[in-house]
Amino acid sequence: MDTAGHELVERWREPHRYYHTIGHLTAVLDVIDRYASAAPLPDLVRLAAWCHDAVYDPRAPGDRNERDSATLARTLLTRAGLPTPAVAEVSRLVLLTAGHLVDPADADGALLCDADLAVLATPPPEYDRYAAAIRREYAHVPEPDYRVGRAKVLSGLLALPTLYRLPAPTTAWTAPARTNLTRELTSLTRQ
Repeated sequence: MDTAGHELVERWREPHRYYHTIGHLTAVLDVIDRYASAAPLPDLVRLAAWCHDAVYDPRAPGDRNERDSATLARTLLTRAGLPTPAVAEVSRLVLLTAGHLVDPADADGALLCDADLAVLATPPPEYDRYAAAIRREYAHVPEPDYRVGRAKVLSGLLALPTLYRLPAPTTAWTAPARTNLTRELTSLTRQ
């Protein structure tokens, strides 16, 4: 497992990352630790957190990063000797982060996706740093195209049936997250 951990840390430290860094991973793991009792398999959720953005190329189309991260998870965890059902579950969880659509009965998926989206509910200055870091990751995209693409992402998040699924995050985070998303969306669509 040491080899897998080393490879994952190196990936999270790639120089083209400004938001999808060790800091994001740590924040996700902190949320998972805080709400671990809500999930039947919190250790697998933790492994999925480590793997969920392990492959991150801002130039990749669609859900390519999530699919490649799931493939990497299967490779690394199989090589580390995890049982096949555990590897399959981690891969499934990683794939959920592509659209953050989670079945209400999927407590493990809810925990991972809530943790991944926790940044949306942070105070405005922190949210603005997150948004600026995302823009830096997409520096290769011309401003007009970035505005359209980012607006589509934000609109997709706002259109989710629910941003958060676990009771405590739903109560505490939904309103600030919607406010932040709406504020950023408004700034992107203003002429």
